[in-house]
Amino acid sequence: MASWSKLGFQDSASPLMEQLIFFYDHATLVLILITTLVGYIMSSLFFNKFTNRFLMEGQTIEMIWTILPALILIFIALPSLRLLYLLDEVGTPSVTVKAIGHQWYWSYEYSDFLQISFDSYMIPSKELPNSGFRLLDVDNRTILPMNTQIRVLVSAADVIHSWTIPALGIKADAIPGRLNQVSFSIDRPGLFFGQCSEICGANHSFMPIVVESTSTDSFLTWISESKNT
Repeated sequence: MASWSKLGFQDSASPLMEQLIFFYDHATLVLILITTLVGYIMSSLFFNKFTNRFLMEGQTIEMIWTILPALILIFIALPSLRLLYLLDEVGTPSVTVKAIGHQWYWSYEYSDFLQISFDSYMIPSKELPNSGFRLLDVDNRTILPMNTQIRVLVSAADVIHSWTIPALGIKADAIPGRLNQVSFSIDRPGLFFGQCSEICGANHSFMPIVVESTSTDSFLTWISESKNT
């Protein structure tokens, strides 16, 4: 079971990721049906001469071969366009965080709370605690409240990076001199890991992202403690 689960997506932790997984399953089902139908027709053409004549001649079959692919494309396009709209929709955020990519680490700014800021470096394997995750854990995690509309402004200080968290369905390019934004909410507590998804240099694979989702009270407590330090 563990080996099979590695072939799919991570468990979703946001409504956006749930919609992405739903559309993936929807498109995969359509592709399976098309493959099965085409395979059946190809075998019929090979073994059945009557079917061969029906499929190769006549106005009726030409109309079917024209209309059916158009309906299939519409069946895929409509949920795809809906999903694109949901991914680009930006609501009124309760928390705004700015993520800046550097070679090779991330820095974060909580501009809503008196400019709380910190750098987030990957913990080297030699310093990693027994409960840590090799090449994924960081010294300063990004703390965010769950069930809250969150906006992340993404930029870079040197080269192009990419702020990506698969479990949240988030991927935003960090481009020097430009601000990109993503909007999402997290629907359960936990740790969610990501990595820079843009080849940005020699240590590209050593700038992970860790988001820790907590309750609103725990988040406010963390904000108060960060102000006092």
